[in-house]
Amino acid sequence: MGSLSGESKYHVVLFPFMSKGHTIPILQLARLLLRRQISVTIFTTPANRPFIAKYLSNTAASIIELSFPENIPEISSGIENTDKLPSISLFPYFAFSTKLMQPEFERALAYLPSVNFMVSDGFLWWTLESAIKFGFPRLVFFGMSNHAMCMGKAINDNRLFFGPESDEELITVTPFPWIKVTKSDFEPFFSDPQPKGLYFEFVVLAFEAAANSHGYIMNSFYELEQVFVDYWDNTGAPTAWCVGPLCLAEPPSVEREPDKKSAWIQWLDQNLEQGHSILYVAFGTQAEISSEQLKEIATGLEESKVNFLWVLRHKESQLEDDFEERIKGRGIIAREWVDQREILEHQSVQGFLSHCGWNSVLESICSGVPILAWPMMAEQPLNARMVVEEIKVGLRVKTYDGSVRGFVKREGLMKSVRELMEGEMGKKVRKKAKEVAEMAKNTMEDETGSSWRNLDLIIHKTCNAERK
Repeated sequence: MGSLSGESKYHVVLFPFMSKGHTIPILQLARLLLRRQISVTIFTTPANRPFIAKYLSNTAASIIELSFPENIPEISSGIENTDKLPSISLFPYFAFSTKLMQPEFERALAYLPSVNFMVSDGFLWWTLESAIKFGFPRLVFFGMSNHAMCMGKAINDNRLFFGPESDEELITVTPFPWIKVTKSDFEPFFSDPQPKGLYFEFVVLAFEAAANSHGYIMNSFYELEQVFVDYWDNTGAPTAWCVGPLCLAEPPSVEREPDKKSAWIQWLDQNLEQGHSILYVAFGTQAEISSEQLKEIATGLEESKVNFLWVLRHKESQLEDDFEERIKGRGIIAREWVDQREILEHQSVQGFLSHCGWNSVLESICSGVPILAWPMMAEQPLNARMVVEEIKVGLRVKTYDGSVRGFVKREGLMKSVRELMEGEMGKKVRKKAKEVAEMAKNTMEDETGSSWRNLDLIIHKTCNAERK
């Protein structure tokens, strides 16, 4: 099939969830659509608009603001992004409040040029109702791997978690006999015979809407997850279309003058000149790390003697007063938003201590950087298994008691860090990471890559289908 480049008759609506980890991949998807001369309209809220506008500043994308609901119980006024929530426990209240945007969303849709299809975040379940009302298909984006979706479906369909096994006991996943998981790899409701609560109600709404949507947009590539994509598409569920890694849709970074580089990149440049390898450390914007665990991380990194760049959120930034002085020259702390992709692409960065959010996994894979997996929430334990056991591009941090989500002591972290950065196992996963990086780049090649062709196929099938 030929490329769609040159055509300009289609119009796509994108509606990301209000969280950077959910928004960025959809903005990257916008770039791929715009390169095909497709009109793109993005919906967001006033506080999230500046980030989106800056991200797509050199494009023809249109942005429409919707007012974020006010007077929401538990949610302080002015919070329009989950990154700003004081606790992730408030997430269900935040997620449910988005449905109050539906009337304004539909009023805006009524004035738009004809929409061929919409890609909306899976957390915005109510947008399916709007798509049906206006007669265009909704494709859903969850921002997770095919592996994680298949594990959840297999566990649920086969009722594998209702036996006598403990939370940490390995259980064989029936459709994938080589894969073993534990109850702790999943959210608690997977093993609850009678799940309830606000979060569970939200999950049910999101996945029921997804099951009735036109298909899934997957930020992954077929060659990475072939067995899982094939399994999913044989279950009768809406098709999962792999169109990633979406981070590769970014325009190539331009080499900047030294005085215009960020402090982090300048520091990495200095280490590269000195022949030092750097461990990048970041745990995302949502995970909540206790002060006790934070202290163990700091001590473990210090005692590992490796050079590191550690990104800390403001609410996590309570380290010992003299810690930064003790690590000066060998370690550096960033307490603001950083361009993670730029850091991972830097030649000096040879390892990533990560929470295994799927965006971070893909960015690391695409940069050929091996991962030291330390999952903390959501489907991250499944991503960690994928990284270590399936793709084999990383190692796993050991908890003190061997549990999936347990406490990590300084000695265990120090040992894991040294193995990744200096050990034989580290060399092996680093070699594999570089091989997978090359595979990822090939999938996004114009005209020929599997992900490129998949997106063309979605557009042809969806836009040329007879409208209801």
